[in-house]
Amino acid sequence: MTSFARRARSAAARMHPELSLVSFTLLSHLEERRGCRACDLAAHYALDKSTVSRQVAALERARLVTRGADPEDHRVQVLELTAAGAAILAQVTRNRRAMFHERLADWHPDDLDRFAAYLLRYNGHPQDGDVHGRPE
Repeated sequence: MTSFARRARSAAARMHPELSLVSFTLLSHLEERRGCRACDLAAHYALDKSTVSRQVAALERARLVTRGADPEDHRVQVLELTAAGAAILAQVTRNRRAMFHERLADWHPDDLDRFAAYLLRYNGHPQDGDVHGRPE
């Protein structure tokens, strides 16, 4: 698992040297949700608000994220991907898929099926503190 985490961090650094793996995770979440509040990111990933704040500030400096008013509550700021943020995320996705394809190209289909099943099982395990897989 440590080796897997190291590879993920290394891949993130190659994609954009100023951004961490956490930054890419946050960008992915913003794309998936079509924007959200910083406190929602902190709650979803069980991160300290100050950690999210630092990550968001780096994403803003890199012009990958922008803040806008929530249409339903103008007191709330919503984070959204910029065109540059979406482009970097798309490139990362293409590169990641190519890397997986290369690494798994010679695997037997039965092995791929088992691997996929094990990943689903591993990722489906509830997180600490919540039997439904969500942080408290």
